[in-house]
Amino acid sequence: MMTEREAHLIHKAYEEVKKYEEQVEKDPYRLTFHLMPPVGLLNDPNGLIQYNDVYHVFFQWNPFDTTHGSKFWGHYSSKDLIHWKKESVALAPSEWYEKNGCYSGSAVEWAGKLYLFYTGNVKKENGDRETYQCMAISDDGIHFEKKGPVLELPEGYTAHFRDPKVWKHDDDWYMIVGAQTLDEKGTAVIFQSKDLYHWKEAGRIAGADMNGLNDFGYMWECPDLIHLNGQDLLLVSPQGLEPSGHFYHNVFQSGYFVGKMDYDHVQFQHGPFVELDRGFDFYAPQTFKDASGRTILYGWMGITDDMEPYHPTINHHWVHALTIPRELELRKGKLYQKPLEELKGLRKERLKVNHVNLTENQNIEIQGIKGKALELIVDFLKIEGNKFGISFRNEAVLTYEPEREEIRLQRRNIKTGGHEIRRCKLSDLDKLHVFMDRSSIEIFINDGEEVFTARYFPDSENETIQFFGDHVEMNITKWELKPFTYTGQSI
Repeated sequence: MMTEREAHLIHKAYEEVKKYEEQVEKDPYRLTFHLMPPVGLLNDPNGLIQYNDVYHVFFQWNPFDTTHGSKFWGHYSSKDLIHWKKESVALAPSEWYEKNGCYSGSAVEWAGKLYLFYTGNVKKENGDRETYQCMAISDDGIHFEKKGPVLELPEGYTAHFRDPKVWKHDDDWYMIVGAQTLDEKGTAVIFQSKDLYHWKEAGRIAGADMNGLNDFGYMWECPDLIHLNGQDLLLVSPQGLEPSGHFYHNVFQSGYFVGKMDYDHVQFQHGPFVELDRGFDFYAPQTFKDASGRTILYGWMGITDDMEPYHPTINHHWVHALTIPRELELRKGKLYQKPLEELKGLRKERLKVNHVNLTENQNIEIQGIKGKALELIVDFLKIEGNKFGISFRNEAVLTYEPEREEIRLQRRNIKTGGHEIRRCKLSDLDKLHVFMDRSSIEIFINDGEEVFTARYFPDSENETIQFFGDHVEMNITKWELKPFTYTGQSI
């Protein structure tokens, strides 16, 4: 039953959408095949699930501003992940235990009902924080009844304790929560339940001073424990890692540990931390398993840093988006990400150009290979020189140097106007699979061995794509892409 306070907050959110929706849609940087906020700010994907044959994508949403204020759960649904319905607000911060935000969480199905688990955030007048892990239940996947807190803050942790991910293993339910210990070190904590209502702490499974990790960030957000190819993986977003070589150059990171979860003793033995994405704008990923058994990931295509207030979309009263959905595969201990098969349904006419040759230090444009929203596949037949690269709309440049075994993405910093670079090691380059939207780029390298995700803001009329290199031969395939279609309400 919706309370009067909740109805009032949702009504105010609707008013914000109606007030700014025309301004939002006029933005030349508005994306065409990514999920975005109707207005305001979007961040973490939440509650990803396929329920009653419908995919549900919830997301952190501030409808009232383009800053990180009090968070709602926005909601899109789809049967095929390209035709979307705008659903009503799932959660609004209306109750005492969530009055400063319905923070991130997850979804499960049990006995035909859809259960949402999320963190209720409370900020007291003296600056102290309270945190509660809360539950809401739905019979139809659209309308939710809040049940309030099911887990309060246990001893040994600060109030930075959030982002519950829930799943079932054998006969028990498990919840993993991102946390900060009293000595301000990041960790992941497991809880166990028989009925989803009553939870007991089972213990920390990863974090500082465990499994050979020293100080590894002051807070771990959005933990997600999944099972692939007979192994367990802990996805997590640690805050406070210092840059090291090619690694950890964003203000916050997202990555994974590969290991084995011992449910009997609640222990997780794992290997080193590996970043999920090598680009500029990727954080707080969440996965779910669909009816076909695929493990699918969405990430937040953004990050909270000092550049956030400089996004040009803020002038149109919106900021940030989700990544395209990606299927995960574990190959020889490494996580590969590939664009979801359903995205092929966006393709329009195909243009294929075979045996493109770049001789000594050539820089060329190819007739018909241009655009603002497109899919591009480059299959390499040979790379014999010392460099290959692609310039995207004169705003972002991908460069591969075989002798250095390095690939890097460069873009213009929207705050300073200078160039900035993200890079990683790459011993061989066989294939590039690129998704360009009006103000985003996602580059999948060697069928997802590495991925670079970035927002970028070229001249809105510029559609040029330039190829440069030294003794390179390649086949290039390009599709213009149709936009997502939306039905339903304005929110």
